[in-house]
This record gives sequence, C-alpha cells and structure tokens, in this order.
Amino acid sequence: MKRHQLSDKSKEFIDDLRLYLFSSGKNDSEINEIAEELEVHLIEAEKHGKSIDQIVGGSPKEYMKNISNEMKTDYKLWAKYVPLIVISTLSLSILGDLFQGTLSYSLLQIVGTILFSLMFAGGIFITFRYTASNQVSKLTEFLILLLPIIITLTFFVGLMVVDTFYKTPTINFDWLGSLVIGLIVLTFLVLFSIWAKTPVMFVILIALHLPTFILSLTTYSEDVRLVIGMVITYFIIGIYLFLEFKKLKRKRMTDAK
Repeated sequence: MKRHQLSDKSKEFIDDLRLYLFSSGKNDSEINEIAEELEVHLIEAEKHGKSIDQIVGGSPKEYMKNISNEMKTDYKLWAKYVPLIVISTLSLSILGDLFQGTLSYSLLQIVGTILFSLMFAGGIFITFRYTASNQVSKLTEFLILLLPIIITLTFFVGLMVVDTFYKTPTINFDWLGSLVIGLIVLTFLVLFSIWAKTPVMFVILIALHLPTFILSLTTYSEDVRLVIGMVITYFIIGIYLFLEFKKLKRKRMTDAK
C-alpha cells in the first residue's frame, strides 16, 4: 500500500503508533499487521471525507493504549535486549575508567551500574512512548528526551558519592587484567554497534568521558568542571537521541512500504 495516498496527518499517526507499540515491547510482525490494517481503513475513510480524528475517536493516546492492551508483550524481545543493554552500559563504564588507570570496582558500583542501565533504558522507552502518543512541539520533545538522561546520570553521580562513604567488597585488576578486559569490552561494543547498525554506544561513551577529559585540562575547580561536564553530556546525548528518535520514525515508515 502506498503511503502517499494518505494525508500527512494520517501518515504521522501510523508512524507514531508503530513507535508507541515498539517502545511498549510489542512484536514487530504484529505491529506491521496492525499498522497495515489501520492504513487500509484510513485510506477508505479518507475517500469518504473522514479525518483521522473521527477514526480514532478524537483521542490518539487512548486509541494507541487500547491497541497496545490488546496485544501481547514480546518477552523474548526483552530477554534478548535487556542483557545487551546491561553489558553495554558496563562496557561504557569500563572503557571510561581505563583512562584513569587500572580497573577497580566495588560491589556497590557494579550493582549501581546495572540499575543505572535498566533505569536509562526504561526511561528512554517511556519517553519514546509518551512523545509518540502526545502531540508536542519539537522543543518539548527534546526536553522530554533529556529527562531520563538527567535522572539516571544524577543517580549515577549520587551512587559514586555514596560509594566514597560506604565501603563494600572491591575487585582490583592489575594493568594486564585491565588491558585484557578493555580489549574485550571494546570488541563487544564494536560488534554490538555493527549488529545494531547504530553508533549510539560510542556517542554515549564520548558524551560521558570526553567533556570530563577536556575540562580536566582547564583551571576550573572540580565542582565547576563536574557541573559543566554534566550539562555538556546531557546536551550531546539529548541531541543524539532526538535525532535517532526522528530517524527511527522515518525508518519504520520506510519499512512499512
């Protein structure tokens, strides 16, 4: 079915529906079936002068929610991606720490990093679903995408502060062990990026650690460097996720043709 037969508003609604269902953990093939059925229905409705608002009952959000509730969650998809997300986050942390010297991790750091990765992934999916089901401006969309970044990174910084006061069992690696682990996680990130066809992990790696490294060369106090570094990190990741959000919508629209 040719997408250009639909009005722009109907096309955008179908793209938002796809993204909403995807970020709700629904199966891809079922999403395509639902979207194709809706597309046929909308084409027929528009031929008879009906608008998208009349079809969805004036509430796109409720319409998407009802469809989502009727579909089963693809737990196999979550079982596949959640471990990858956790491992990727741990890899980012390890590569960043290698710039500081040999690796050393407390139990609190390890557990906290895992929680951080789950919070970040969950937050991104929630914001994707929210922006897909609500009509918001581009600026509001960008600011909403910043929220999970700010919250999770603030949690991570707080974790590091707590770790300085409450000591838990620590694992220390010598320079050879650190180098081997670094090569392993770097290889993983490269293979993951090739498989996922996205440089997101390297963008986040740069956003997390490059500002800190550059600011360390300045004469600013440690507190000032921390604040400026976090703001730059938020901005870089936010811009990237915003662009990826738009790219994902366009990709899913292209795949549907």
